[in-house]
Amino acid sequence: MPLRRALTTTALAITTATQLMAQQPAPIQDGQILPLWTGTPPGALGSAESDIPTITVYLPRTMGPNAPAMIVCPGGGYGALASNHEGRQVANYLNSLGMAAFVLRYRLGPRYHHPIELGDAQRALRTVRSHAAEWKIDPGRIGIMGFSAGGHLAMTASTWFDAGNPQAPDVVDRAGSRPDFAVLGYPVISMTAAWTHRGSRNNLLGESPDPDLARRLSGEEAVTKDTPPTFIFQTNEDTAVPAENSVYYYLALRKAQVPAEMHVFEKGPHGVGLANDTAALAPWSTLLANWLRGRGVIK
Repeated sequence: MPLRRALTTTALAITTATQLMAQQPAPIQDGQILPLWTGTPPGALGSAESDIPTITVYLPRTMGPNAPAMIVCPGGGYGALASNHEGRQVANYLNSLGMAAFVLRYRLGPRYHHPIELGDAQRALRTVRSHAAEWKIDPGRIGIMGFSAGGHLAMTASTWFDAGNPQAPDVVDRAGSRPDFAVLGYPVISMTAAWTHRGSRNNLLGESPDPDLARRLSGEEAVTKDTPPTFIFQTNEDTAVPAENSVYYYLALRKAQVPAEMHVFEKGPHGVGLANDTAALAPWSTLLANWLRGRGVIK
């Protein structure tokens, strides 16, 4: 009897300790804005808000250990950021799926050109991964999501990445920058094709970009077998960033045998975000949730 009582007491103590750990507040807080670098960011041309890349934290109501996470890249043609309907609203939806979300404020053209934007996205991925244990994030379930030009940035982060530098003095730089999965909403993909979004290309690369660099920053040319699994959402009516961008990227993923899913809706303009006010398009976010669930990202 004493042994049984002791075992019961031990089991209760372990359960209580586990519950208390799950209830402890994370060291990051919902709505917190975190600069990606301490001090002056690499390549900064000033100290204004637009010169300081950040991530804004959005956490689910309840967050246990090893939560999945998403870096969210709003669009805006690499010249502005649609941080409400392609940032905050998206982050709140991801929170409803049990995911932590980090909305990226990256530096913009024409003041900044490549590789600054990509460096900001890579730094965001490294930041979350390097703090995974502290922030209760699963380091193997960190994705990137982007819309329009933010989709190009998410695509580029999916095709230009490294495993980190183990010898780096900055602990963040020791973490890898490869996203574990990617979500692209009506993305800019090509920097060379006739259907490229010229405003995005000019802001990212300048008026007369190097042809080889433009080709290497075209997603249809950059996919490899190591590109992460990708979900793509697009509308056929989009004239700003035509569906050829998404279709050619999907075909490149398919050719490289990268797991991918694409949904092209007939109706709908560019820049709809979650499209909650459009009955024909709103289901795309449910399709995304199904895909994330099927890949084991969420439950």
